[in-house]
Amino acid sequence: METDTWSSACTGVKVESCSTLRTGWRMFWRTMTLCMVAGGGGVDSSAPIKLTEHDSYKVPKEYIFLDGNSLTTAELVSLGQGLFHIKLTPEAEEKVASSREVIDAIVRDKKVVYGINTGFGMFAHTLIAEDQLVQLQENVVYSSCAGVGDPLSVTRTRMLLALRINVLAKGYSGTSLETLEAMIKAFNASCLSWVPEKGTVGASGDLAPLAHLALGLMGEGRMWSPQSGWADAKTVLEGHGLKPLQLKPKEGLALINGTQLITSLGAEAVERALSVAKQADVIAALTLEALRGTTKAFHQVIHAARPHPGQIQVAQRLRSLLDSEVFPSQISESHRSCSRVQDAYTLRCIPQVHGVVNDTIGFVQKVISTEMNSATDNPLVFVEFRETISGGNFHGEYPAKALDYLAIGVQELASISERRIERLVNPTHSELPAFLVKEGGLNCGFMVAHCTAAALVSENKTLCHPSSVDSLSTSAATEDHVSMGGWAARKALTVVEHVEQVLAIELLAACQALEFLHPLKTTAPLEKVHELLRSVISPWDRDRVMSSDIKAAHTLIKQQKVWKTVQPFMEEYRRKMKCDWE
Repeated sequence: METDTWSSACTGVKVESCSTLRTGWRMFWRTMTLCMVAGGGGVDSSAPIKLTEHDSYKVPKEYIFLDGNSLTTAELVSLGQGLFHIKLTPEAEEKVASSREVIDAIVRDKKVVYGINTGFGMFAHTLIAEDQLVQLQENVVYSSCAGVGDPLSVTRTRMLLALRINVLAKGYSGTSLETLEAMIKAFNASCLSWVPEKGTVGASGDLAPLAHLALGLMGEGRMWSPQSGWADAKTVLEGHGLKPLQLKPKEGLALINGTQLITSLGAEAVERALSVAKQADVIAALTLEALRGTTKAFHQVIHAARPHPGQIQVAQRLRSLLDSEVFPSQISESHRSCSRVQDAYTLRCIPQVHGVVNDTIGFVQKVISTEMNSATDNPLVFVEFRETISGGNFHGEYPAKALDYLAIGVQELASISERRIERLVNPTHSELPAFLVKEGGLNCGFMVAHCTAAALVSENKTLCHPSSVDSLSTSAATEDHVSMGGWAARKALTVVEHVEQVLAIELLAACQALEFLHPLKTTAPLEKVHELLRSVISPWDRDRVMSSDIKAAHTLIKQQKVWKTVQPFMEEYRRKMKCDWE
């Protein structure tokens, strides 16, 4: 169980203040040994699970309204972080109620419809008696609770539940308003099911993780809340004055059929990628100054001649950080008349390499945002026709392909960063002390820190192999092509985290390099970044444990503090130069 401490700016959120709030929730580190009995089975899970949740967690004071159509990646991340409660819009409530009426009519009229009064998968032609319809829905949840591995973090489970609520709010799934409101109450009370992270092939949706999500809401298996920690799900729900879900016809299938595990993890990966990509430009600018590089390669006319949006954007950011006419740099002035004509690619081609990463993230964000607001279960209920239609919207190929692309794209930030670290620590390239330390030999400095960056980049090369190019036939060849999107999402998140860590090492190395250029100063925005790092990490005067420094720098990146530090200066540059860009 992990703690997700990175931050995301949430703008344009539809919110409403709470009138009444629970108070006095206690936050804690806790390790408990529990026994889970799931669906009448005797599944003994006696291994201790440690839950880490933010000590600073507070009960939200505002709501986000969900309508199934307009949830953003930033809003979903904010919901995962526990910053907002949820309400449905009146329009969504009406759509959900109308959709349920169609299902009730089908049951009442005894029409034969897949998933309502038939079996599932290869059992689709098996008719189910009317007095067994509720048992049918419970059984599909029980049998699909086949996940393995570590449970999702609290933050990610919140995101998963919030996204499932949003998709059901579209009114295509046939769930009752009563069931959806019960899910919302559980979310608002932060009553979260135990959801193993592995087990989905990404078609027919994320069956195993969504089934575990539903199981806790049914009052079975494990559940967590800030008040109870991990405990029996029914006990947790009752402790919050909530009742377990009582499934109605089609509702079991509606709760477990969809791409929300892939997509919720994908939303986090996108938001973290957006954050680290912006800060990569700042860190690269620091390195360029430390290596006494030239800014000529970032001239506006060069990038206008090859007008990729991301490339232009990165070049603009670099100019706003390095333009010595706006923010004078003593370091830049010290080598203005040097004989060097141009820099190595890792410095000269930052806009071209970082730029395509920005464009890749933008593309993936569009795909994930569409998927977040899509009906992805089966069959779908169409109120205008008063019938259900079977289809394949549960297939996770869209988010799977997009997240494979995201991993490939964002990895390049680490790849080029590691090469810049090499230039910083190598005196042949940097004209600085070897490995950025005094008394080399007695001290090793950044020698092994660079090895760590190289190791992470190498791991990413393997993780960037697309999972969505694979498919294995399942469900007796009924589900004969699948997306493997769950693995695409999980490894995309791992790649993004590795990128953050490599850039943390570059941030440390670049700031250490600046120490050797004192008393010369860099530009005002980059001096502020140097001050930010030095507020938590002292200069490297002699060898010490490096991992804690890397972790501290990584935290600064996850909390977007590097970006927030330079934003005022970038806005000042924009005003002075009359620029129109983000």
